[in-house]
Amino acid sequence: METCSEEKKMITEPLLINKNPKGGIRTLPFIIANEAFERMASTGFMPNMILYLCREYNMKITEGTNVLFFWSAASNFLPILGAFLADSYVGRYAMIGFGCITCLLGMVLLWLTTIFPHARPLACDYPLRDSCESATGSQLMLLYLAFGLMSLGGGGIRSSSLAFGADQLEKGDGIKSKSEGALKSYFSWYYVSVSASSMVAVTFIVYIQDNLGWKVGFGIPAAIMLLSALCFFLASPFYVKSKANTSLLSGLIQVLVASYKNRHIKLPSPQAAEERYHHREGSVRLVPSENLRCLNKACIIKHPEQDLTPDGRASDPWSLCTVDQVEELKALIKVIPLWSTGIMIGVTLSQSSFPVLQASSMDRHVSRNFEIPAASFCIFTIITLTLWVGFYDRILLPLASKIKGKPCQLSLKQRMGIGLLFSTASMAAWAITETVRRRIAIDEGLSDDPRAVVQMSAMWLLPYLVLSGLAMAFNMIGQTEFYYSELPKSMSSIASALLGVGLSAASLVASLIMNSVDGITRSRGKQGWIPSNINKGHYDHYFWLLSALNMANFVYFLACCKAYGPCRVEVHKALDDADDMREE
Repeated sequence: METCSEEKKMITEPLLINKNPKGGIRTLPFIIANEAFERMASTGFMPNMILYLCREYNMKITEGTNVLFFWSAASNFLPILGAFLADSYVGRYAMIGFGCITCLLGMVLLWLTTIFPHARPLACDYPLRDSCESATGSQLMLLYLAFGLMSLGGGGIRSSSLAFGADQLEKGDGIKSKSEGALKSYFSWYYVSVSASSMVAVTFIVYIQDNLGWKVGFGIPAAIMLLSALCFFLASPFYVKSKANTSLLSGLIQVLVASYKNRHIKLPSPQAAEERYHHREGSVRLVPSENLRCLNKACIIKHPEQDLTPDGRASDPWSLCTVDQVEELKALIKVIPLWSTGIMIGVTLSQSSFPVLQASSMDRHVSRNFEIPAASFCIFTIITLTLWVGFYDRILLPLASKIKGKPCQLSLKQRMGIGLLFSTASMAAWAITETVRRRIAIDEGLSDDPRAVVQMSAMWLLPYLVLSGLAMAFNMIGQTEFYYSELPKSMSSIASALLGVGLSAASLVASLIMNSVDGITRSRGKQGWIPSNINKGHYDHYFWLLSALNMANFVYFLACCKAYGPCRVEVHKALDDADDMREE
């Protein structure tokens, strides 16, 4: 009896024996705070950065915008590289720790450029652009080093933070930590904290930069990043620190390498297919699909004695892959055309420098004694995104379902397409606003003074900002859900990274478009569409061009949708509807 009771106690209370449990819910506040403060600090630098580059480094608008495009591209791409390194080599804890230190160092360097006068070129009167002294190579090197370290550090933190928190719940010693509800609650609080920190950054920090100057305005984000690093390292003794293992990205590359090595092998006949293809033990799929058949050669077993180990694994994974690996790569290739349609909306949303320049030349007063900082107007896009998501999920869908008497919602491709149309409309609204603003500046005789404020309310930018928020709510959220629903569950990490890769590509494309437009329109000694003096250019023409490109992208999107065929969700819904009709 005593033996049975002891065994029962060991089974029901195995975790109470450990006096120093690892992981669990108690570690999550530190991880969430680390990411939230890092996001607040990084976002706090971005909105006003075009003004800092133009006024303190005497850069032309196109030159400063190019710097920000490349900075944005690096910031969006490096988390993917960080995730690969964390999964394959160093582990998530080490990656986040590296990111904290590197990001802090970059922010301190950027803050130092505001303190030491020799870190910047001599001050210059803004209208006299042609006579301004350019930054030296060493000054630009220090600036770019700061940007690079911030992007590198942010990539280390953002690549692993969310998954590292999930590790604490899934692999922790606490009983409560293993509940599904705790994981969902963690995800919710994670995204809420990141959104809230971004809103604080574009309001509070930007306001300080405008009113207390660059030294204080850049010093506060650096201090917040120090707080972020401290939050993370304080809980180090309590974290679950999982070891790195093979990355899914490596598996996809192995398929390409193996299919190339086996390119001369003939595909087996359908009758002998199961014996010739290598598959994981317990895998549902034993034979690869017929699309992209050239990749099927990556999982052909040529010589069982040489290709397989005694336990059934591939002796050389770079010469023999599993059927599941091949199908995962095929699924990724299939979504790439639709993924590419998101690049253009990323181009639209990456034009963050120009609204700041516009707003700074317009009346931003909401009362006699208070005016909204020019760089804070992007808060309206964030508010629109937040409000629409809540309205769509909590009010519109339940109401529509109640009226129709069955679950009702837009398909993922419909949402993505509507987002592209909103993006097109936002650029058109932006172009109209700029046309009116420029005409007023000319009528008031302010063409030669780019810092002059025209008698036009900056609230005219709201249609553009609100439509941009709706475009993000429909397209970008729709994109993420589309990747998660269409790619296998084993590829969830890649599904979450695709949007970031698209935004990185969008920043590079945006730089290419802007440089091409500037080069073509400046030919033969002309002023060009996007000069440093916003009142002398034709920014409205540039915005109309982006609107036309967005419309062309929408047509391309429709063609991609037709070529892709029905989504998995649509197929399942059609089958359910057919079952309902049979029952009736």
